[in-house]
Amino acid sequence: MINVQMDLISSAFMEALVSVILKVSGFALSDISDNRAAEFDELAACMCLNSKKGGILFVSAKKPDIKAICSYMLGVPDDDVLDSDIEDVLCELVNMTAGTAKLQLTGTDYMFSLSTPFLIRGDNLSIITKKRASLVSKVLGNGEVTLKLTIVY
Repeated sequence: MINVQMDLISSAFMEALVSVILKVSGFALSDISDNRAAEFDELAACMCLNSKKGGILFVSAKKPDIKAICSYMLGVPDDDVLDSDIEDVLCELVNMTAGTAKLQLTGTDYMFSLSTPFLIRGDNLSIITKKRASLVSKVLGNGEVTLKLTIVY
């Protein structure tokens, strides 16, 4: 049951992130989890998923990848993108992803409410969970940009 539950939840969030990135930047991403090590966490936007069980969503990337997406979203050259823009865009991406996934999961046993998005910065961020929590990470990319989606539920 737990695997089916996490498959449904992770699929909803992965589809949501792929859809959001395509809409806001035109980048078409696919799951490249098997092709690239996921040790690139530098910036992570997070959002708590409040439900019976509860969880947290992370969308993380290296700064140049978010900067490229930010450039397309804001319609400005890469050189004009500020650090504050990058942070805002990453938080907005996690917000839009969670909102889209929430709509996809409406009417299921996995409905949730959302917290305000927040940002974590650091090198080689790692997530360690207790025994009862499930963690799924997916690396999404297209050769130009790479993001990591992590769900702890």
